[in-house]
Amino acid sequence: MALVSLQGVSVGFGGPLLLDRIDLQIESGERVCLVGRNGTGKSTVLKIITGEVKTEAGKTVYQQGLRIASLTQEVPRNINGTVFDVVAEGVGEQGRLLAAYHQLSHRLGSEHSDALLAELEDIQHRLETANGWEMQQQVETILTRLRLPADAAFAELSGGLKRRTLLGRALAGEPDLLLLDEPTNHLDLETIIWIEEFLLQFRGTILFVTHDRALLRKLATRIVDLDRGRLTSWPGNYETYLERKQALLDAETVENAKFDKKLASEETWIRQGIKARRTRNEGRVRALKELRNIRAARREKIGTVRMQVQEAERSGKLVIEAQNAGFGYDGKTVISDLSTTILRGDKVGIIGPNGSGKTTLLRLLLGDLAPQQGSVRHGTNMETVYLDQLRSQLDDEKTVMDNVAYGSDFVTINENRRHIIGYLQDFLFTPDRARSPVKVLSGGERNRLLLARLFTKPSNVLVLDEPTNDLDMETLELLEELLMDYPGTVLLVSHDRAFLNNVVTNTLVFEGEGRVNEYTGGYDDWLWQRKALAAAESSKPAQNQEKSRLKKEKSRKYSFKEQKELAALPQRIEQLETEQQQVQEQLADPAFYRESGDKVTMARARLEALEKELAEVYRRWEELEGAGG
Repeated sequence: MALVSLQGVSVGFGGPLLLDRIDLQIESGERVCLVGRNGTGKSTVLKIITGEVKTEAGKTVYQQGLRIASLTQEVPRNINGTVFDVVAEGVGEQGRLLAAYHQLSHRLGSEHSDALLAELEDIQHRLETANGWEMQQQVETILTRLRLPADAAFAELSGGLKRRTLLGRALAGEPDLLLLDEPTNHLDLETIIWIEEFLLQFRGTILFVTHDRALLRKLATRIVDLDRGRLTSWPGNYETYLERKQALLDAETVENAKFDKKLASEETWIRQGIKARRTRNEGRVRALKELRNIRAARREKIGTVRMQVQEAERSGKLVIEAQNAGFGYDGKTVISDLSTTILRGDKVGIIGPNGSGKTTLLRLLLGDLAPQQGSVRHGTNMETVYLDQLRSQLDDEKTVMDNVAYGSDFVTINENRRHIIGYLQDFLFTPDRARSPVKVLSGGERNRLLLARLFTKPSNVLVLDEPTNDLDMETLELLEELLMDYPGTVLLVSHDRAFLNNVVTNTLVFEGEGRVNEYTGGYDDWLWQRKALAAAESSKPAQNQEKSRLKKEKSRKYSFKEQKELAALPQRIEQLETEQQQVQEQLADPAFYRESGDKVTMARARLEALEKELAEVYRRWEELEGAGG
């Protein structure tokens, strides 16, 4: 029996059906990703399963004794207490007793009172009766596994630690089914990767919603698509889903065209003169009425965002040059000894943990902050537009259209005058939504509005601070294409690994103590180069001994055979690492273990062999590089 089954479920909240007779089954051990455009009802599906939303039709069937926990998209307000208190809530009444015991123990450490001691003894007795000490061990295990500061005040934590604490609360009750709504939203890369690896090891079942394509590719064992109120299940990986989904949409377009042609033909027939009406049969008239009903009930695919950047005149070839630049606050170094040259057309990604100084780096490069050491100079004819992380450029009290057109009815895009309503429809705002105040918009709508506003301004330098938060995957991919085709320069802060891989040409990475190092390529390229550098660092002692030996010999050039071998090694490393990742993903898939035991054994043996071969190839690479002269 499935853990949970939605059978013919409909929800409309008093309007058109958001969910139209959907069916969904979640089996034990699955990691199911629910995908779909913003506003299509993905969070509603999760809330139906938790019981927060009541259905208008259909039913939800649960396996007896099923334990469900959820992590919502936004951090709830008014959560008080320590991290221990919040995590302990996940085990119910026993958790509340544990939290009270924890608080009283701390108070008794600083203030001695007979009343406090009596209260502590009472809670201790109730815990023993309710088997609470076993629950305490469970909570402490979660705190250790999630690396959480038990006594820290929840309200004072960073956004990433708050999300991790709430994940701990969800896990504390040892759920059979874990529901996650955008689990990586607003987290830095280090935390995203940590959560990804943690969820891969989770033994229960997961149903999650995400716009993070890298997480989806690594975690999901099945993809369920929510489109126009209907659910469709797609086994296989994300690329297979995209291909099959597009094929389905193409077939739908063809069928709709045939239907519309037939309907038009029948409408022509019914409107013919008296002679035609005398000869028509009532069956054909009833069939026409049915065709009209079917056409009226058709739910068209949600529109596609259409983005176009206004291009200013070209900037000079040099855009920004920093030489040994440094900056800090209150005696703390944020950026130290930064040197980089950014040329016209470069797409520069900026990577670092939350609070490391990424926004400070942007302001330093743009000239909003003066370097305290070194220099930053700009090229000529720079026209910069800036999408800030806090979205503070929007006026919540003004309407959507006034935030873009500043009270006018028209905007000018690449010398073409357009009505503001038509322009906003390119960003999926209906006329009614365009006249609404910004304060009622969702996170995804606010982001689309900022992009609409941003692209009304001519630019040759685009600065985007976390542009991907709350955007659905289709809009993300369209933004990627726009940025890749943009002839100007892009400075991009993002924690979206796929977005960085697809857009940027080089990266500036915060690597501790104010050091900002530059790497060629995107996120995966940085990982590969960092791994190669780490391997080089670890082999330095042996390498230094080898160099001492080589100094005693005559300096020699590579032989022809060695030159060929050295040139081939990077490609060989890439091949081995690709296969290594494929085998790791295979072993992380629960479905793989349902196959024969021999396959699992062979996969594990292959993974071990790949690790040894990679170590040997890296060693040979260092040996050849060190031996050349």
